[in-house]
Amino acid sequence: MISALARRAPTAAAAGARAFTTSAARAISLPAGHVAASSQPGDVAAEANVYTSYDWTDPLNLASCLTDEERMIQSQVSAYCQRELLPRAREANSKEHFDRAIMREMGALGMLGSTIDGYGCPGVNSVSYGLMAREVERVDSGYRSAMSVQSSLVMYPIYVFGSEEQRSKYLPRLATGEIIGAFGLTEPNHGSDPGSMEARAKSMPGGDFKLSGTKTWITNSPIADVFVVWAKTDDGVIRGFLLDRDMPGLSTPTIHGKFSLRASTTGQIVMDDVIVPATAMLPGARGLRGPFSCLNKARFGIAWGSLGAAEACLHAARSYTVDRQQFGRPLAATQLIQKKLADASTEIALGLQSCLQVGRLMDAGRAAPEMISMLKRNNCGKALAIAREARDMLGGNGISDEYPIIRHVMNLEAVNTYEGTHDVHGLIIGRAITGHAAF
Repeated sequence: MISALARRAPTAAAAGARAFTTSAARAISLPAGHVAASSQPGDVAAEANVYTSYDWTDPLNLASCLTDEERMIQSQVSAYCQRELLPRAREANSKEHFDRAIMREMGALGMLGSTIDGYGCPGVNSVSYGLMAREVERVDSGYRSAMSVQSSLVMYPIYVFGSEEQRSKYLPRLATGEIIGAFGLTEPNHGSDPGSMEARAKSMPGGDFKLSGTKTWITNSPIADVFVVWAKTDDGVIRGFLLDRDMPGLSTPTIHGKFSLRASTTGQIVMDDVIVPATAMLPGARGLRGPFSCLNKARFGIAWGSLGAAEACLHAARSYTVDRQQFGRPLAATQLIQKKLADASTEIALGLQSCLQVGRLMDAGRAAPEMISMLKRNNCGKALAIAREARDMLGGNGISDEYPIIRHVMNLEAVNTYEGTHDVHGLIIGRAITGHAAF
């Protein structure tokens, strides 16, 4: 029976194909201005001309999917990052130092709170913000972290959940980099489980609140002027508060000895009965929805940024292996190296296209939080794997800070963990697929 069907299959297939071709020709109506392809022999040459040359630096031609404004923003930010940030990165990483002047420089270019409309902010779209993050993290994840915190975790909640008085007081100065902000959610005993936070905001006579508790692994905290801190009120509801540097009882000790994100400053926020007025509460944020919406904005930028770091590693590995001679030929002429470069290039290109798609959906108001979890999880994980492979391609030289790769490897270890770990984002996606929370 199997052999008989096999013998008849070509005839049936041919008949079906002829029937489809005939009916399709009658049914298809070409749009106005469309020139139908003829069946002349010369059209074979025309078919061959549909391809263009391949650009390994932009494999899927992402640039062609961007608007003129988006390309201009990317070009300007790239020029700044390569000219001003890159020369600082190696020493900043070595000395575990962050230069405050960088925030002023970013502010002058409109890079802080860039998606906010008004209050000194340019109001660009989500894709433009992502492109900025990509260019900054191409230099160093620590610099992108500082920008992300200021923009997505401090300015965004003030803009979305704050009062007009709070917006007017803080946003213009945050936009210029005159003041620096920090975001306090993670605690020593609660990382992936913020709902169990121990920080408390106790109601006081007259309407004030007394805040107590500790936040840890807080980017910018040792140098910050304003803090967005989340704490539980007397009724157990999580609320956001704005704290100023000079409030009694507030301290921000630095976390020393990091082997990752050394070009940014990290510390704690310690609140020892800090008294704040009722006007310090963000009126529009109630429950975890507030901090989670901020985190989703930041995660979107991280998804773009991590690929910028991966691109830097790919370019460095390609340059090294093209120049490095072993066994009488360049390392890049070997199959193993070419496969690794091809794998890295492919993952970066696919990741960027996914970022672009979700960015367009965000601007259209049609993005789901799970999409951002998927981006953050996939792109950060792939970027870390690419950085490790690139380090390996440089052999022993790969661990020297003469090359940027080992710095990106160390940074991406943290980037793959913060703002939701790789596994937790997997559980977020799994919950969406199954309808069951496995946290």
